Amino acid sequence: MSLSFIGAAYAAEGAGHGGSSFPPFDASNFPGQLFWLAVTFGLVYVLMSRVAIPRIGGIIADRRARIENDLAKAAEAQKAAADAASAFEANLAKAKTNAQGIAQSARDEASKDAEARRHTVEAGLTEKLVAAEKTIAETKARAMANVDAIATEAAQAIVQQLTGAAPKADAVASAVAALAKK
Repeated sequence: MSLSFIGAAYAAEGAGHGGSSFPPFDASNFPGQLFWLAVTFGLVYVLMSRVAIPRIGGIIADRRARIENDLAKAAEAQKAAADAASAFEANLAKAKTNAQGIAQSARDEASKDAEARRHTVEAGLTEKLVAAEKTIAETKARAMANVDAIATEAAQAIVQQLTGAAPKADAVASAVAALAKK
């Protein structure tokens, strides 16, 4: 539907009721309407250009400055966080190195202690071994001394048993000693 059709329909309806046509569509009112349109547009333009646009521009400038300030603060905070992180990493690396050094010194100390205990135990065992070998040698020497005497007595007993006469002790002892040297 076009405006002329609506205006014509309204005018026809208004004429039937004894009234005039719809004023905005009445052609005789157009010059006044255009004048007030121009005046209203001019006032709105002046009001917008003098009051609203500068305020909006100020608000936009303030917002832009605040955003730039916030971005600058964020960049500083990010740099500070990066610095703190690098300092933390450096401290962590230093702590790890310290811990490794402490652990290595503890291992070295434990190794030295174990080595010292091992040497002490080995020295004690060596002393015991020497004492045991000495005891064995003494026991062996006593046993060997007794072996000659036992062998001499056994030989005398055997000869006496076989011959019926007791042999001379010196002769049997020298025979046993000669056989023991071979």
